[in-house]
Amino acid sequence: MNSSLLSGLNPEQRAAVVLPAQSALILAGAGSGKTRVLTTRIAYLISTGQVSPHGLLAVTFTNKAAKEMVTRLSAMLPINTRGMWIGTFHGLCNRMLRAHHREAGLPQTFQILDSGDQLSAIKRVMKAQNVDPEKYIPRDVQNFISGSKEQGLRAHEVEAYDPYTRRKVEIFAEYDAQCQREGVVDFPELLLRCYDLLSRNQSLREHYQERFKHILVDEFQDTNPLQYRWLKLLAGCAPSPQPSGETTSQSTKPASGQVAGYPEGRGSKREGQSSIFAVGDDDQSIYAFRGANVGNMQELLRDFHVESVIKLEQNYRSHGNILEAANALISNNRNRLGKNLWTSENGGEPLRVYESGTDVDEAHFIVEEIQQLKREGINLTEMALLYRSNAQSRVLEHALVSASLSYRVYGGLRFFERQEIKHALAYLRLMENTDDDNALLRIINFPARGIGARGIEQLQESAKLNNTTLWDAAARAGGKVSAFVGLIESLRSATKDLPLPEIMEHVLQHSGLIANYEAEKASPAKRREAEERLENLNELINAATLFVHENEDDSLTAFLTHATLESGEHQAGDSDDALHLMTVHAAKGLEFHTVFITGLEEGLFPHQNSDNVDGGLDEERRLMYVAITRARRRLYLTFAQSRMLHGKTNYGMASSFLRELPENLLQWLSPRFTQRAPSFSSPAFSSPAYGGATYGKAAPAAFIMPSSAPRDSGALWQIGQRVFHQKFGEGVVTDSEGSGNEGRVQINFKRAGSKWLSLEYAKLEAL
Repeated sequence: MNSSLLSGLNPEQRAAVVLPAQSALILAGAGSGKTRVLTTRIAYLISTGQVSPHGLLAVTFTNKAAKEMVTRLSAMLPINTRGMWIGTFHGLCNRMLRAHHREAGLPQTFQILDSGDQLSAIKRVMKAQNVDPEKYIPRDVQNFISGSKEQGLRAHEVEAYDPYTRRKVEIFAEYDAQCQREGVVDFPELLLRCYDLLSRNQSLREHYQERFKHILVDEFQDTNPLQYRWLKLLAGCAPSPQPSGETTSQSTKPASGQVAGYPEGRGSKREGQSSIFAVGDDDQSIYAFRGANVGNMQELLRDFHVESVIKLEQNYRSHGNILEAANALISNNRNRLGKNLWTSENGGEPLRVYESGTDVDEAHFIVEEIQQLKREGINLTEMALLYRSNAQSRVLEHALVSASLSYRVYGGLRFFERQEIKHALAYLRLMENTDDDNALLRIINFPARGIGARGIEQLQESAKLNNTTLWDAAARAGGKVSAFVGLIESLRSATKDLPLPEIMEHVLQHSGLIANYEAEKASPAKRREAEERLENLNELINAATLFVHENEDDSLTAFLTHATLESGEHQAGDSDDALHLMTVHAAKGLEFHTVFITGLEEGLFPHQNSDNVDGGLDEERRLMYVAITRARRRLYLTFAQSRMLHGKTNYGMASSFLRELPENLLQWLSPRFTQRAPSFSSPAFSSPAYGGATYGKAAPAAFIMPSSAPRDSGALWQIGQRVFHQKFGEGVVTDSEGSGNEGRVQINFKRAGSKWLSLEYAKLEAL
């Protein structure tokens, strides 16, 4: 049976599977077969009699991964896998708490609050304590409580430096007391309560330490500090105080009930300490915003005196050129444990790079390539469009809908289905039609303006009694409802004669939506989500601008109709052949025949926020590494000279990550580079094209023409030059080609959109 289990493993995989009973770190690169190694290790330990099926514990990060592991084990061994301790951190802690509910201070039938139930419970606490929900936003308090628990902190352990934080701590304490009275726990409480249980109860702790002599952990790079402390507790390893000068992404302050009697000092080792078999990849640690601490991998090496670090570097997914590019990119990161992916397959195709004039052009190019791939026999479901920010999907979705290509947004919502977009559209709908009760109900108390559930019920009762719309009932009401009616009326009045994009901008600012999400950014736990929502709202202004350009119609009614139709079209069913759209974060663990990585511009990917976080650029580079290694056969890298932001055209620089890829692996598809290889070290790289992001051995005349050059048919214009046309008005030059009477320029006009004009007849004026 052992020879059967080990057959087909490469030397490194085999070495990992047959390790003796000792702690080990398996550095498993992308596509290196880590799930197979982890599952085979379990099967090997059981089949060789080193452990019983119920004497080991395996931790995964998703229920799907746990089910897959159990399924594979069932196929490998003639054993009953029911009852084996294989699951997620939350699932295993729930199981332990159920078995020892009395010791944990919980009823046997304790219930688990999901996120919505937790928020409702917090609102009840705040109402009982007369806390102003406009000053202390309930969802912000929820994130504060969950974030504290995930750091291993109870309310009395949170350091409050100001009155505002102290009030949140008081809510935290009362919320915990309420949960205890009602016999319920939230998700973060599962792990913290289980940690406290084992910390306080020596006999119970020793029971599980003796039982689980082998602990196996998948995706170890994604563990947070509390999860790692829980693992050490089960393994019988002493807690490790953080050394002076060393930092992690989360606080390492011990939770209440620290293990008593354990020897002090880093890496103290007890006799009979369990073995931890950790599988992970520090190069794919991309969840710092969720509390993941890539430093746990270095901690593991010291705490468990790990002597065996096995690198799984043979990749079974991608062709050689893709892997070589990924290796070159990630080698620029600091503090790596280090590995290089390789494959026995050939180099394959070069990485295709496309530089477009605008983000709209970028989307059109991608659609054309997808259509060509379909003609070559590649199914849509084998292709993925990746982007750094959710807001980028709007332009891509629009191009796909226009081309009648089915798609689904993986791990997220389509643009017009997102919460903040629906809120904004509801304001516009109510301004356009005050009889729209659904729109009114959506925004009457968002952002929060003190109109509670009872107030809305009274409004509905009044409307029913008088057989009127909710708006008519609201117009007769007083107080805060009357103020809401006044807000909508003022928005209608102020935007009456404005162009559509300016209507959008005015409503976002004066409705309070922008201010609401700006306030949420103050919460570390909420910052990333709030930033994404703000980006999406700004993208809504871009959508309105593009709509006017494409349809020559700036009526609000027409745009709202467009938004409704576009949100409902080309929604793929589960069985349909559909393209995948997703953020790079959502793509981790997936693979596709063809991958498009879009928006490769400085400030977008890498994201501008990385400048403000220690190690932020390294994390962005890991994210790019993950994106590259999703592709099996074909990889596209696209970026735009200009991108519409806040309804205006902005010029940026190409991503610095492009410079970190070997030139010999790249094939430039942009028309002006057809006959020349790119050279990042050439003077053209710092050309004034758009902030220094022109590539090529020599820049075309359009990019190096002095601004004082005569403006006649024989001279080309600079990219980024502002110009005026008698018919189309003001615009910006985005591209050019040819010379003399044959020359022409592409101009993005404010009102008429993007157009190609012949220099012989255009009669442009410089601004």
